[in-house]
Amino acid sequence: MDKIDTIRTKLLAEIDSTDSPRSILRSKELRELYAEIPKLPVEQRSDFGGAINVMKQQLEQAIDRREAELSAVDLAPIDVTAPMDVNALVPELLPSSQGTIHPLMSEIDKISDIFYRMGYVTEESREIDDQFHMFESLNFPKGHPARDDYDTFMTEETDADGDRLIAPAHTSTMQNRVLKKYRSRLEKGESIAAIVPDRVFRNEDLDARHEHTFYQVEGVYVAKGVTVGNLIATLQEFLQEYYGKKLDVRVNPFYFPFTEPSFEFALSCPFCEGKDDSCKVCSGEGWIELLGCGMIHPNVLKAADIDPEIYTGFAFGCGIDRLVMMKYGIEDVRHFESGKLDFLRQF
Repeated sequence: MDKIDTIRTKLLAEIDSTDSPRSILRSKELRELYAEIPKLPVEQRSDFGGAINVMKQQLEQAIDRREAELSAVDLAPIDVTAPMDVNALVPELLPSSQGTIHPLMSEIDKISDIFYRMGYVTEESREIDDQFHMFESLNFPKGHPARDDYDTFMTEETDADGDRLIAPAHTSTMQNRVLKKYRSRLEKGESIAAIVPDRVFRNEDLDARHEHTFYQVEGVYVAKGVTVGNLIATLQEFLQEYYGKKLDVRVNPFYFPFTEPSFEFALSCPFCEGKDDSCKVCSGEGWIELLGCGMIHPNVLKAADIDPEIYTGFAFGCGIDRLVMMKYGIEDVRHFESGKLDFLRQF
């Protein structure tokens, strides 16, 4: 027992002084003590082995305390929003000068800034949502065939009504929330003006023009006396500002459940202006079908508790990836999600 006490004192001291205290449990002294047990008379083995186990528990408690001491770092709280004093940092902690902002994130900032200067607020979408906001609030009743057009990803988890949750296929899933959030502005004689640029998901076959994960910007504007002319003028102004040149636009009748009337919006090719039959962007047609839009359907306004007899508005949705591809002549949409450094370094 005296030998156990001697080794206990020695190992406890080593634990207090080492940076790897758990290695003490593999010490030669501890192994030798266990090796003594079978050499003792039978009647002494139990007491001796019990004493060793008590010592081992004491060692483990000391190890836990030492590890806690080693992991505890006494640093003053850091305000991560404060301006950085680079000169005060040690070299290995300096921010990397190699990273860049992803081109889609950079372009979303530019898009948001254009609309901000036009009086629009920017809202975020969700990556999991319910079917009410994805469909019913947008005038897609249950069983509506147009639901199938979106090829949505659905979860096994369901909401309170037993409907499976979804990965939103368009940022229009936020339209009802946006209209309700800013509805009080209408009572003050102001307008609702918001965009939602965010990620969406569709069960697409992948190719140079289709991705299952991409970005879309949804826009809504509601006030008294809003017309199709306001819609066309807004989109034309945005696109001219984004591409930095004068553009002609045209609208063709189309169908969306959430707008009436509905249109496909096309703009003159910002690259060849319809003068190059070999243009890779417009295929020589001179026009590019870019987005869907229209006047917000009365049922959509009613779902947000807005009286369509008093207020009207327009909505539009556009693929951000496609806007960026056209702007920079990018030939394959899959580059954005590929992580290819030779592509990303161009930006």
